[in-house]
Amino acid sequence: MKRKSKKPIRTLEDVKRRQRMVCLLSDDEMRIVDRYLEKYKITNKSRWLRETVLTVIHRHIEEDYPMLFCEHDMRR
Repeated sequence: MKRKSKKPIRTLEDVKRRQRMVCLLSDDEMRIVDRYLEKYKITNKSRWLRETVLTVIHRHIEEDYPMLFCEHDMRR
């Protein structure tokens, strides 16, 4: 008989955001952001910013992941 591994159930307290991150933008940068949000009808600025930053970070982490062989060797 196989045992199914149970994943811990995440509660609202587990996913609650408690950490604050602040950045300052120039007037021009803010206008660019506002224009983008308006153009693509994005209403939740906080969610958009969080997802955008984390997507870029995740992409960089995947690209920088150490490999056994360099890309040049793998393409040969």
